[in-house]
Amino acid sequence: MGIVASQSFKNIISTYLGFFIGAINTLFLYTEFLSDEYYGMVGYMLSLAYVIMPVMAFGMHNTLVKFHSTFKTRVSLNSFLTLMLVLPMCIIIPLILVSYISYDTFSSFLSRKNDIIKGYLWHTIIIAIALAYFEVFFAWAKVQMQTVFGNFMKEVFHRVGTMILLFLLHFEVINLEQFMGGLVLVYVLRMLVMNLYAFSVKFPVIIFKRLPNLRNILKYSFLIIIAGSVATIFLDVDKVMLGQYIDIKQIAYYNVAIFTASVIAVPQRSMHQILSPLSAKYLNEKDFDALEDLYKRSSLNLFIVGGFIFLLIVLNINQLYYIIPEEFSKGLLVVFMISFTKLYDNALGSNNAILFNSDYYRIVLVLGIFLVILMILLNVIFIPILGINGAGIATFLAVFTYNSIKLFFVYRKFKMFPFTNYTFKIGLLLLASVLLFYFWEFPFHPIINIGLKSTLITLIYVFVVYRFNFSDDISILINKYLKLK
Repeated sequence: MGIVASQSFKNIISTYLGFFIGAINTLFLYTEFLSDEYYGMVGYMLSLAYVIMPVMAFGMHNTLVKFHSTFKTRVSLNSFLTLMLVLPMCIIIPLILVSYISYDTFSSFLSRKNDIIKGYLWHTIIIAIALAYFEVFFAWAKVQMQTVFGNFMKEVFHRVGTMILLFLLHFEVINLEQFMGGLVLVYVLRMLVMNLYAFSVKFPVIIFKRLPNLRNILKYSFLIIIAGSVATIFLDVDKVMLGQYIDIKQIAYYNVAIFTASVIAVPQRSMHQILSPLSAKYLNEKDFDALEDLYKRSSLNLFIVGGFIFLLIVLNINQLYYIIPEEFSKGLLVVFMISFTKLYDNALGSNNAILFNSDYYRIVLVLGIFLVILMILLNVIFIPILGINGAGIATFLAVFTYNSIKLFFVYRKFKMFPFTNYTFKIGLLLLASVLLFYFWEFPFHPIINIGLKSTLITLIYVFVVYRFNFSDDISILINKYLKLK
């Protein structure tokens, strides 16, 4: 776990920096500097861009990671890398043409409930293209086991750019239309910077030579488009569907709730950047002992770290909602439901990395499509009745089911299970902490209450985890950075 622990720790730092900046944007700047309608529009626009991004990328960011270690000669590897750069354009160019020809049809369909959507379809398409090529360039660096800079760009750059734009809007340096255009520019710049870094790590040698396993590569790429779409739909389709059923400003309330809960996913997102290429390497080399060790360690470490963040959010959420405008507290139930699903994601460790880099991705893909259909149906049922809480319930049920099936599938096919006795002990610690601290508050200002309670929770949680040595990796990090030994 040396390279995993080292890069994951650095990635967690940059990711939490990004989420800290994002929290300022989401909870304070957006809510104060932008109307609820335009805040909802930004959330809708970005969610739709993320939903169509896997199609724009043609699955190349996943394909690059899976097949990179299978090429043993310089010519074949350079031919493969050339293919990874060119193929997305085979999807992007036709989609741009179709969008141009059918713009009125698409925009009218998407703006049935909220007319504001019609003016920002091209913004969404350009952001989706920038997201797609950013992921390709990030994967280019990942396969060289260089993830730290890319993770910084993925988590921090666009949030800093957004913060600058929000302040420029507030001080009337730019207007609303320039702000929306500026968001597009931020994502394009992020892609270009990632491009420069990826090529500095390994400069491309353009070679157009037929690859012996081209059919398998294209087949995987086509299927992984759907698989990537499935994963992205789980994250963002709820916001897109909310825009079809309720007033768009309520997406702003939902967006705050989702962002708050998503902080729990930071350790998993950070560690996945290195777990994916390592899992692909172990699978290609059929080193199943190393794969299982990675599975168990990543599950335990992510459950411990994710559980800690889960406690900080759930036990402080009521005080947090006292700080921001009152109408945003409508998303309280959503925070609880999504927080639990994000914690479950963490507990699965490298489960996704194993599945999507193995030969069983086809079956998981079929299950994913079925569950996306289920999620859409649940949203159709619950959103008209319960609004944003209905979207939260639909997401919770669908993601919990999907994760449970993936957990069972890895056990069935690889005879690997991520959980240990320590997993059960961490679960008890989390439950006891919630029961002990949720209904107890300090009688001070909410910000002071959050600071005091967070400090108390941190001291107790870290002491228990370290004292009973729940994780060797985490104990080593504590010893290293606190110089306890």
